[in-house]
Parts: sequence; C-alpha cells; structure tokens
Amino acid sequence: MIKAGELAAQALELAGKNAVAGISTWELDRIVNDFIVSKGGHSPCKGYGGFPGHNCFSVNEELIHGIPSKKKILKEGDIISCDIVAELDGYMGDNTKTFRIGTISDETERLLQATETALYKGIEQAVKGNRVGDISNAVQTYVEGAGYCVVKKYIGHGVGREMHEDPEVPNFGKPGRGPRLIPGMTIAIEPMVNQTTDQVKVLSDNWTVVEANGKMSAHFEHTILITESKPMILTLPSH
Repeated sequence: MIKAGELAAQALELAGKNAVAGISTWELDRIVNDFIVSKGGHSPCKGYGGFPGHNCFSVNEELIHGIPSKKKILKEGDIISCDIVAELDGYMGDNTKTFRIGTISDETERLLQATETALYKGIEQAVKGNRVGDISNAVQTYVEGAGYCVVKKYIGHGVGREMHEDPEVPNFGKPGRGPRLIPGMTIAIEPMVNQTTDQVKVLSDNWTVVEANGKMSAHFEHTILITESKPMILTLPSH
C-alpha cells in the first residue's frame, strides 16, 4: 500500500506540473497514464463502470468524474481537480488535489484552502480507537464553518486491493458513530465541497458531476493508514 500510494502521489504531482493553460485534459490523462505504466503500474479507473478515461479531471464547477477530453482546454483562472488512482502489485493508491491554473480569484482561492484544510482536519481524527464519524464530523464542521457546502451524495471509502472497499467514509456525520478505526485499516478521506449548495447534477455524459448552481467545486483526497499512533498519509511523493 505504501508503494502504491507513493506511485499515485507521484502521478498526481506530475499532473499538477503539467496542468497549465493551453493543455487539454485528454493530454493530461495521457501524460499521467504513461507515467504510471512506466513504473509498472496500472490506471484502474479506465473501464471502471464503463468510465472512458484513465483518470478523472474535473474543471471549475465540475466536482468529480470529469472525462478527459481533447476539447476541454485549460485556461488562466481555471481550477482542475485531478483524481488519480494507481494500482501497483495488486494494491491501490488513491489521491486528489485541486490545482490552480495561473492566477485564480480570491473567492475560489478561499474555497480551495478551506477544502484542503478540511481534509487535514479529517486526517487528524483518523486514529486508533476513534470512529469514522469523528472524521466525518471534523470535515463537515470545518467546511460549513467556512461557509461552504459538503456534498453528501458522494463519500470517501476504504481502499486496498480494490478501489472502493468498506468502510464508507462520509464527509458529514456525528462524532462517535460508525465503524471503529483499528490499526492496519487503509481509508481514503476526500472532502468534496461546493461553493453555494450541497446539491449536484450529473451531465448528459452520465459521469461528470457538477455544482447544481454552476459555481466552483473543490476536491482533495489522501489514502490514510491507521496506525498504533498518528495516522500515516500513504499518498505522499516520497516517504
């Protein structure tokens, strides 16, 4: 899991370096997938439920599951959420970051900062003896305190040999509820946050999920290992 997580993190880092004005999300997808394959890995999103891309690239109001496209060209002021899963030797690393394309508005910058901070508030609660609800509540409390909306239709999850495993890890809930966290568990914590509403719409491609009011969305994610002490972030470029 550490090796798979590191590969996923390196691929995400590569996506961020190449996410510049003028590049298409299709080209970004090709670059990232070629890198994963070059390291002996595999992009399991390709074909998952029929998904046509290797990775999910969601721009601006697109929250998740954006399909890579030659027609979708990044421009100055955009944001792009790169959700990248890498499989290596039968294990999965799953991570997401919302990147800035050049200079973005102050309003959008605040959304990104709040969403990323909420991720780390959730990670702080991912300790032995706590429950999933402690993570969920920490994320929700911070996001709503910052004036934004937690999307409730989509949630985090366990991750290991499969991309999505038990337990479910919502971004909302009450502390002290849900499955107990025990050492050895690996989970994906992933706040998905909208600017103005918790409601979303799915576009006609049957994949791309957007903020219902057409405003900005942000998404940050790490794969976490529950240990005997503090949580270990597996999706870091190096350990």
